[in-house]
Parts: sequence; C-alpha cells; structure tokens
Amino acid sequence: MAQYLVIVESPAKAKTIERYLGKKFKVRASMGHVRDLPKSQMGVDVTNHFEPKYITIRGKGPVLKDLKTAAKKADKIYLAADPDREGEAIAWHLAHSLNIDLDSECRVVFNEITKDAVKDSFKHPRKINMDLVDAQQARRILDRLVGYNISPLLWQKVKKGLSAGRVQSVAVKMIMDRENEIKNFKPEEYWSITSNFTKDSQTFEGNFYGVDGKKRALKSKEDVDQILSKLKGNQFNIEKVNKKERKRNPSPPFTTSSLQQEAARKLNFRARKTMMVAQQLYEGIDLGKREGGITGLITYMRTDSTRVSATAQGQAKEYIEQNFGKEYLGINKQAKKSEGAQDAHEAIRPTNAVRDPQSLKSVLSRDQLRLYKLIWDRFIASQMASAVMDTMTVHLMNQGVEFRANGSKIKFKGFMRVYTEGSDDQEKKEDKWLPELTEGEIAKAEKIQPNQHFTQPPPRYTEARLVKTMEEQGIGRPSTYAPTLDTIQRRGYVALDNRRFVPTELGEIVIKLIEEFFPEIIDLAFTVKMEGDLDAIEDGKTEWVSIIDQFYQGFDKRLEIAEKEMEKVEIKDEPAGIDCEKCGHEMVYKMGRYGKFLACSNFPDCRNTKPILKEIGVKCPECKDGNIVERKTKRKRVFYGCDNYPECEFISWDKPVGRNCPKCDTMLVEKKTKKTVQVQCPSCDYKEKEQS
Repeated sequence: MAQYLVIVESPAKAKTIERYLGKKFKVRASMGHVRDLPKSQMGVDVTNHFEPKYITIRGKGPVLKDLKTAAKKADKIYLAADPDREGEAIAWHLAHSLNIDLDSECRVVFNEITKDAVKDSFKHPRKINMDLVDAQQARRILDRLVGYNISPLLWQKVKKGLSAGRVQSVAVKMIMDRENEIKNFKPEEYWSITSNFTKDSQTFEGNFYGVDGKKRALKSKEDVDQILSKLKGNQFNIEKVNKKERKRNPSPPFTTSSLQQEAARKLNFRARKTMMVAQQLYEGIDLGKREGGITGLITYMRTDSTRVSATAQGQAKEYIEQNFGKEYLGINKQAKKSEGAQDAHEAIRPTNAVRDPQSLKSVLSRDQLRLYKLIWDRFIASQMASAVMDTMTVHLMNQGVEFRANGSKIKFKGFMRVYTEGSDDQEKKEDKWLPELTEGEIAKAEKIQPNQHFTQPPPRYTEARLVKTMEEQGIGRPSTYAPTLDTIQRRGYVALDNRRFVPTELGEIVIKLIEEFFPEIIDLAFTVKMEGDLDAIEDGKTEWVSIIDQFYQGFDKRLEIAEKEMEKVEIKDEPAGIDCEKCGHEMVYKMGRYGKFLACSNFPDCRNTKPILKEIGVKCPECKDGNIVERKTKRKRVFYGCDNYPECEFISWDKPVGRNCPKCDTMLVEKKTKKTVQVQCPSCDYKEKEQS
C-alpha cells in the first residue's frame, strides 16, 4: 500500500487533516519554519546578488530529523503549509531540507480545514510557486538589511536592545505625528442653536440650519445674537415636510484588518489576541464524534479579500430562508476589490454557515465563542437584504430663520436583525421618529438654546484605528498588522494610555534619528511603493534582486554617513520626587516593556523597583491609614487596593467612592458598564441613580 507524507505547520492542524485523509496518509508538523537567516549575523551577502545564508533554526534539529525519517518511508510527500507567502516559503525551505524536487507537484493549499476542502486540494497538487517565495524572501532580506544595519547604530548611540524596521518605524512615526497634531491643535469656536418644539402636546427637537434657505455657520456669540434678534415670537411655520425611504446595505464579510478592528470595538480584543483565537478556530475544534470530530470552523484568517464562494453563499441563503424568511434574502453580489488588495483568498467566514454560534456553546471557550459569533454574524448579515429606513426632515421657519428637525425609524430590519457594524466614533444618538406633522401648520418653540462648542483635536490611535489607517495607506499586509503593533510596544517606542497609543521619549528619539539619517525608511510613499514592488514580485512582473538592489544603493551610502555623523544620545531619567526606601537615593521613572515604573537611581548597586501607583483620593476602609490606589493584574485588568499592602490586604474590583452605604455602612463602589456608571453597595441592595 502506498504511503503519503503530508507536512503542515502545527500539530493541531496535523491531527485534523490526518483524520480527513485516511490510513494511507501520515501527517506531521514542522512547527513553522525549519530554516531561517542566522540571528548572530546579517546572513545576506550584499556583494553576491544579496544571496541569503539559511541555516536550520536552533532547536529544530530533532523536528527536521523526524521529518527526514518519515520522508524516507513515504512514496510521495505533500507540503501543506498555509496558503500565503509565508506558507509558500515554509514549503520551499522544507523541500530543500528534504531534497524534494522543486519541479514536482508537491504543494497543496486549502482555504479552510474541512473534510471536503482538504480532500479536494489533494486532487489538485501544484509546484511550489517561486514568485510567492521570492516575494516573501525579498521582504525578509529587506527587513534584515534595515534591522541588522540600523539596530547596531541605535545600540551604540542610544541604548542596547533597540531595533528598527520598515513597517514598525512607519507605524511609530504615524503615532508621533498624531501626537504632534494634538499638541499643536488650536481649538476654533463655533456655536449651534437647538430648540424644543411642540405640536399638539407632542415634543420634538430642531436645530438651526440657516437664513433665507442658505446654510449659515455660527462662529461666535455675535453670530448667534444676530440670528436670535431676527426671530419674532415663538411660533414657527412648518414650511416643508420631506419623507423618504432609505436603504442601508450590510457590510461585507471580514478581512484580517476589519476583523481586528471590529474585535477591538465589540470584544475589547487586542490585535494579537484576535489572531491567536482566530488561528484556533481555523485549525480546528473538537466538535465530538457525532459532529465529525476536530473541524476547522472558519476560513483562513489572513486575507484582504471580501470574496465569498458560491457554496458558502448557498449555505447562507438556506439558513436565512429557513430562519428569517425569503424577504430577508440579499442579492448575491461580490464586494469590489479594494485598491492594493492581493485578493488571494476568500473573506473570513464560517466554514459551514448552518453551524450557528448557539450550537457551538458547549465546545468553544468564551473567547472562541465570542469571536466565532462575530465572524458568523457578519457573514450571515452580509448575505441578507438591506435594511429599509423611513426618514423625515421638517423645515421650520420664523422670519426667514430656518430650523430643521430630522427623524428616522426602521421600516424593515433586514440584515440589522443579525448584525450592525461598530464605530470608532463616539456613540451616536438613537434614531427617533418625529410626530405626524403637516406643511402649513404651526409649531411652538418652547426653549431656544444657544450652545458654544470648540473643535476637537484628532483622537489618538487605538489599535483598531491604527490598523485601519495602515490598511488605507497601503502599509503592511494582513499578516503584518498584529506583529507590528506587538513589536513597537515591546521595544518601548509607544505605550498604551487608556487603550490609545502615545509615543514614548525613546520612540521619539529613535524616529528622529531615523528621519534624519534614513528618511526613506519612514517615508509613507516609499513604504507603500515597496509593498507594491513586493506584490509585483509575487505576480512575476519583476525580479526580487533588482528591487533589493535599487533600495540598497541609496541605503548603503546613508549608512556610511550615519556611522560617521550620528551623535550619541543620552536619555536622562525623569526624577520621581521621592527617595528610595532601601538606600536613600532618588527614585526615577524608567520605561520598561509594560510602560513606566519607578527604579532607584543608584542602579546597579540598588535594584529597588516599584510600580507607579495612582491614588484615587479615598482612604482604605479596612486599615483606615492607607490610601486606595489603582493597580493592574498581569493581564492588565484594573483593580483597587491599599498602598499599605501586604500589611493591609484590602482589594476591590470596583472603584471605591469614599462614602459609606446609608443602610449598612459598607463603603460604596462604582459599577461601570459601557454606557453608564452606578454607585452601589457591594454588601446590600442599595443603589444610586445611574449616570451616563
């Protein structure tokens, strides 16, 4: 009997695929790459067409040995790494290590780990795509040339342990630029006028629009006073009532970027966590023998495409028709391919649309279920009918001064019965329908209220907003977003403040040096062009060596200048204003992997360190002597404790407010939800009015 060896990246994937393929197939895991550039040296020969020097990765010797043993027993070897550039490169390295003929049809790819998809892929093996390999190899060599040349300079001139990379440097520069925008922002004054109108005892709100049919901006109190002086009495004529029907279309299924954004908004997931949980859902979950054992629940999660197969559309149609009715079926049209998208894979979707989240509750962890539900909801909604909204605009006039009132209500929910997309913007007011109003009638303005406003600076980047901007600008690709965000935080170039990125002093120093000596590295246009060049290599339109050579000619010259002219930068520690309780020297603020902390300035003689504690202005209810401070767990969850710990072990997940319960005398706490804050007692049923 013939024996076939299949090599994938992960053991979880191997188990699932082996069960699908049957007894003739042995499936083994390479545990990712088996070869790479050496860590101890550049590993790229710049004098010989940038020839890379690959070595077996440390620790992968036993894995490779086992694979070679299995390969000798096999009649045929299939390489089934992930269906992207990285997966193609892993397959290529394995082919070299196992002496597999590169002209043989040894490569199989599948977009989902389901029985049908896996078995079908083995009916259509192909050769290793060297254009894909070259594109990945070019990115790796580019990043090695940048990192292994600039990083030693930064160690020498700034501090050890720093690194520089093409995409990560641009990301930090974007965060820095946004911070400078905020610092330099000059608020501009503007005004609005609102009024509560009544008609037949019904109240509705209207806003000033303009004068004599023309929209008018209110820039000052004088502008407001001028408008108010035109009004005579409080009666407004309802001059026009416009009623329209408006359609709202569903969002397309997820790409990597949109999944990371929406998981951040709705699940509070970091990009790295989103990809980790998505990987688990892709590689397979044990559904039990009745449901087919270990099964991949979603398609491949690194994609920039919103394409959906006809089979998946058919499954969704069947589910929607059975559970919601024919009127909820949408028109099956493919979303347009976005500019710069590779469109190599389908969108991220459930492998079986009929398998709804409720049916998987017993087999998924909490995080897996929440992410699967998000993906399932988005996909099903994308195949549903548009929502239909009734909208109403009322024009109210008094001496040529026009106010407008807007209302809307859902006439037909359509896809909104399942899912609506989140937003990075502040929460919008709920849609409200206006009372029945007729042209020519009179409405009374009960209270006309001028309101002063000031323009706000652009917000700091959240992870979701930064990923979205990177995608819009063409920086990086689906596989690079999460690692890039992780790297810039680990290096201490940026920190998270209230889940928003702020550049650190170290980050600003590094970016300014790179900007001065290697401007192309953080030039947006250059980075976008380089991504385009890598895509051109993948499409077979250009040679990878020529792209590297074009870059290196200018880079090498700037490297020589930087080595001579870059001055040493001394990073002075910021005094904390307190003394070390162990040796008496001054404590200073230091920047670590997880943000700022306190350390003794007498280091290394004194190694005393302390976390920075934020007081909330409340005395400890247990020891009566200490102050309540905000602390964080290892997983970054906020809790509250006494600063006399460990002598006093008071702890609370909810923020104490410094007042005691009038019923039982226990200290009251704040209970927070996404929308409200409520002061209540943790020991009895006493509650105060909720505040938004």
